[in-house]
Amino acid sequence: MVSGEPLQADQPLSRGRLVGEILLVLGVSLGVSSAYAIVNLIDFSTRTKSLSDQSVGLNNSLNDRQVFDFLYQFLGIAFDLVPVALVIYILWQAVSPHLARLGVDFRKPWQDVGLGATLAVVIGAGGIGVYLGARALHLAVSISTDGIPGYWWAIPILLLSALRAALQEEFIVIGYLYARLRELGWSKWTIILSTAAFRGSYHLYQGYGGFVGNFLMGVIFGWLYTRYGRLLPFVVAHFLIDAATFVGYSWAKAAFPGLL
Repeated sequence: MVSGEPLQADQPLSRGRLVGEILLVLGVSLGVSSAYAIVNLIDFSTRTKSLSDQSVGLNNSLNDRQVFDFLYQFLGIAFDLVPVALVIYILWQAVSPHLARLGVDFRKPWQDVGLGATLAVVIGAGGIGVYLGARALHLAVSISTDGIPGYWWAIPILLLSALRAALQEEFIVIGYLYARLRELGWSKWTIILSTAAFRGSYHLYQGYGGFVGNFLMGVIFGWLYTRYGRLLPFVVAHFLIDAATFVGYSWAKAAFPGLL
């Protein structure tokens, strides 16, 4: 800037730069997961075994030595949250509420928690139904979430993993993508359906049931977000669903061995 020249207000990003930014954000976050999940599904579907006879493990042990297992688990969660920090940085506003473009303002915390808990019960129950139905139709793999041995830090890591998933998916798929796709001129239902399909795509490693269940979740979350504009209820709901799944899996497997 030439000395004495007045500062210019930030100019809106061009269409090309918006598309480039979206691709870069997805390329360092959930877009990678989507690509791997699609390849996983092709791999599973082209084996001689049916999908229902195959299994996928989540939250697996990463080292046979406890201290290094913990370090790998913690570092994986921490680095997975960097893209969340990136979209916060990109959409941060100088004026308060700073995260209004993401639908985050912390003005009604108890209302957000209450709505999130209600959504967790409804979506969680529906998700179990979709999973069991897909398993019965041989359209989903068996999912195990208890791969970490019973170390003292296992439950805190599982809860952090659930929080990581909730923050990463809701901040990027709902908050960030809705903001940027609106700027590109996409219509409400085009955004809702396309982001729901994207949400389903990175769950394809679970089989077709994983896609369907998460697509429906994305449609419900997206419709509610366009109606009320608040992101935190979906973060709360997603966290509670994953926390119950990760921490409660061992108990559920023992209680209902025929289903899991």
